[in-house]
Amino acid sequence: MMAKKQDIIELAAQEDVRFIRLQFTDMLGHLRNIAITSSRLGDALNNECMFDGSAIKGFVNIEDSDLYLYPDPDTFTIFPWRPHQGKVARLICNVYKRNGEPLSNDPRLILKRVLEEAKEKGYEFKVGPECEFFLFKTDDEGNPIPTPHDNATYFDIAPIDHGENCRRDICLTLEEMGYTVEASHHEMSRGQHEIVFKYDNALTTADRITTFKTVVKSIAMRNGLHATFMPKPFSDEPGSGMHLTMSLSKGGKNVFYDENDPRGLSDTAYKFIAGLLKYTPDIACLTNPTVNSYRRFIPGYEAPCYISWSETNRSLLVRVPAFKDGNHARIEYRSPDPTANPYLALAACLKAGMKGIEDNIELPPSIDVNIYNLSAAEREALGIKSLPISLNEAINIAQKSELIEELLGKEFRDIYLSAKRGEYDAYRKTISQWELDNYLINY
Repeated sequence: MMAKKQDIIELAAQEDVRFIRLQFTDMLGHLRNIAITSSRLGDALNNECMFDGSAIKGFVNIEDSDLYLYPDPDTFTIFPWRPHQGKVARLICNVYKRNGEPLSNDPRLILKRVLEEAKEKGYEFKVGPECEFFLFKTDDEGNPIPTPHDNATYFDIAPIDHGENCRRDICLTLEEMGYTVEASHHEMSRGQHEIVFKYDNALTTADRITTFKTVVKSIAMRNGLHATFMPKPFSDEPGSGMHLTMSLSKGGKNVFYDENDPRGLSDTAYKFIAGLLKYTPDIACLTNPTVNSYRRFIPGYEAPCYISWSETNRSLLVRVPAFKDGNHARIEYRSPDPTANPYLALAACLKAGMKGIEDNIELPPSIDVNIYNLSAAEREALGIKSLPISLNEAINIAQKSELIEELLGKEFRDIYLSAKRGEYDAYRKTISQWELDNYLINY
């Protein structure tokens, strides 16, 4: 570790890094940072940088507010869009208390803890995200206006796709930062885009999702645009998801693969899927944490609405993507959206899947028809349940969930759900334009 710290200090000097952002995320997934000059880099790498934790909702009370940032040396990255002289770099940090204990409410440490539990059983959890976002126009002062950047749709190209140049800039920036970008394209809705980067271990992936959002917003701003990860800006068009492809490996071998299975999946994979399905309502408040998240779960707009799975059917919650060899056996979980705190969302998915394995949960039959063509009675006969239809429903389920209490701890669970209740209550007090249009005159 000491050698790695010295390597960072030497690299920062060679590259003329003058400013370092010590980054961490709050419970809602918002990126926070403390900026230091290069003269304090050594102190930071020795875990000596302190901040007021009471200023971050969900961390600590004012009576015991001193917290420390412990940088992860593997996350040292120079921002390519900043000045070439006096460069800016970042380190992603874990949060610790003054007594040297990790802060139990730190989302990154929650994911690390769940990963360690899986590691004790021999498993490594790998995840690949498909992150979608919208580009909106801005006014003369750079503020977003509710007009999408283009009217293009799925796989369109320039000149219909006005976001092509911005998307290219984002991809090139990500590659400069060490990402392997597998694909990028215009999505279904106006102004909507998707960039897919290569899968990796879950902690690295969560770090990259957090960084990805910063890169997208920064490069969009440089292009005179506003990027948003709001799930559903338009009521009559598909919204943005963050589909997660997942696999487990043990000893370097993908344990989701079984060459003797018709689908190529192992019993471990089926149990993992069963756990995800069973606990989807429990973890929805983490994978879909905003009021707007639940606007996606409406039939006819690409997002899953029912708790079900299939080998190829894209209308379902979990599907099995095609793969050419056992190393790439994986499943795709389609309900999460990009407002999720990636550390908590990935931790919740792993926790649910591992429960499926440990408790030997039986997987229901796959649904190989368009589930939206089934009647309510037919879905009920097949035992198909709906995803939560509102943040309020997801909160109430999570409040009673043993899995959520085990994942977050009782104290942090209550803090998180209290914040979400406050968000839902503020929404509930708001009178919408739809209500005015439909009730003001008619009643």
